[in-house]
Amino acid sequence: MLRQHHRNLKTALAPTPALALIAAVAALALSAQTAAAADTAASAATLAAASETPADAGVTPGEPHVKDPYLAGWLRLTPDRSPKPLKAGVDYGMDPATGKFVWPKATPEVHQGQRFPGEMTTWDKKSYTKNVKVLAFYPGVDSPFHAWNDILDFKGHRYLYIHDRDYLRIMDVTDPAHGKIVYSRGGVWGPKGSSEHFDPNNVHNYLGGATIAWSKKLGKPVIVASFEIGRYGLMTEKTEQPDKVAAQRHYNSLKGFRVYEMDGPLPNQWKLLATRTTDYKHPNAPIGQQQGSGSLDAPEYYGGKYMIVSSAPDDSYALTEYPNYLYSPGYQVWDMSDPANPVFLSQISVPGQILGNKEDENAYLMNPRAGNRTSWMGSRNPIFLPKPLEDGGKIGFGAMGGLGFYSFDLSNPAEPKILGSVNIPPSFAGTEFDNADVSQYARTGYVLSNGYPMNRDCYEPYKDIYVIDAHDPAHLKVAAKLPRPEVPEGAPFTDFCQRGGNFGPKRANAIGQPGGWRQGIVSYSFYNAGVQIFDVKDPTHPKIAGYFVPALADESQLPSYTLGKGVFAIYTEYDRNIIWAFTENGAYALSTPLLGKPVMGEPAKPWPPR
Repeated sequence: MLRQHHRNLKTALAPTPALALIAAVAALALSAQTAAAADTAASAATLAAASETPADAGVTPGEPHVKDPYLAGWLRLTPDRSPKPLKAGVDYGMDPATGKFVWPKATPEVHQGQRFPGEMTTWDKKSYTKNVKVLAFYPGVDSPFHAWNDILDFKGHRYLYIHDRDYLRIMDVTDPAHGKIVYSRGGVWGPKGSSEHFDPNNVHNYLGGATIAWSKKLGKPVIVASFEIGRYGLMTEKTEQPDKVAAQRHYNSLKGFRVYEMDGPLPNQWKLLATRTTDYKHPNAPIGQQQGSGSLDAPEYYGGKYMIVSSAPDDSYALTEYPNYLYSPGYQVWDMSDPANPVFLSQISVPGQILGNKEDENAYLMNPRAGNRTSWMGSRNPIFLPKPLEDGGKIGFGAMGGLGFYSFDLSNPAEPKILGSVNIPPSFAGTEFDNADVSQYARTGYVLSNGYPMNRDCYEPYKDIYVIDAHDPAHLKVAAKLPRPEVPEGAPFTDFCQRGGNFGPKRANAIGQPGGWRQGIVSYSFYNAGVQIFDVKDPTHPKIAGYFVPALADESQLPSYTLGKGVFAIYTEYDRNIIWAFTENGAYALSTPLLGKPVMGEPAKPWPPR
């Protein structure tokens, strides 16, 4: 089987030396059902045995004092190249001659602000617009940290779902200028914090990213909800918190996904159809014994036969530098022909993910990020599909963090193949290659991809949005970058870094936005630079066509530790020409002539499409 996989990959890859190397490395990494699994298991067993040695039993100098075998194996493999803390105003900061910010070259991940000389001392309360109109603002309908979104049309009403691990709001937005909350669960935030206590260590079956689709088999909508290990509040430094590491290995919630039949928009109208763990080798493992990461973010699913999720299936997917995360997620393809009986089809990995596999370890060590104790390695989202597989789609694109940006041949979803990859110079802290926008691919042959900032006060390299030439998916190359946001006229700063908080791109199109994509226009959430709308009629010569930069919240509205995020998520109703922008203190409904006149009522066709 291993040799057959090797032949398949060689056929799929172009015969260049660089890609031949990828093929050779990927031969073992592509499927967890190859002989590599045996090598991984043997290595893990060795690591586990070593980890049981008492701390005072003559530990070899240089060996890590870590009990978890996979974490210890990663530490043994990699050198310590942790970036050094930098000094504001010396190593980075404002250039008084140009009024521009000089960016750090590399920084560690930090959880506190890193203010610099020339940064504003109060939160900017001005708003700035270009080709954008505010239709409404809804305070307190989200949390200050994150928002996943979905839309469901039901019996003449349009419902907007806003949710994260500790809250769920459902709004009737049939009239987007006069929306109303019809369901609320979880805390509402104010200046003293959340109205409800949330303990991230005891989440027990929280709702993560979710996707609503119309099931062709059932003739009704279904919602597929991801269940993953929480990333915040659980652990800050994995090499120093063995109890936290053990808690994640034996997580108290599902690692996988659930499928619900929707007989109405509210949770009490949903029926559980199926529960699956992404630990596909142990499909009957109970909660607490399931390995891997669970299903990250929202599944890529359109109601037909195939679904793709981001997931590390077991603990051997351990080659990652990120300080509070244990896994390097790959991808899984599931057969959803019967939503009540999802069937695992295939696991996809790329070179440099699996501990105990020598080819993976060698590929990892060749990456300049190895040992920096900072970079996210692996996926955070499913594979992005320009066209659903059941509709004839064959190509997918995967943003694999510091491992690079990949293209995949999915013509046979049960035996996916790597086609090509491209990477960029390291840019840490923050995430790299977090997501992809494939909305313009069919028309232009280009896709967009970016990471996003995690540190405050621009204490990390800037995160560009890359325009990737994918005309030949086996030979990906960076062709251009989207421009950085312009400082609006009349702003009390000359660089967005001075505005404080986070500055940089987050994400563009979410999975399952009503009406499909709009050609020539792509919008991004951009943290303290708000919503940035790009003209990408020619992706190699992009321009900023419009923006909405809202006033930043202050301590009268939220606790200081939540402030400075600005717009951290957007969701676009292309069928009604409305952009929803989610900030730390609420949600904006926006319209722009770049999309067209907004529809202020029921859409022409229901979503998801029947």
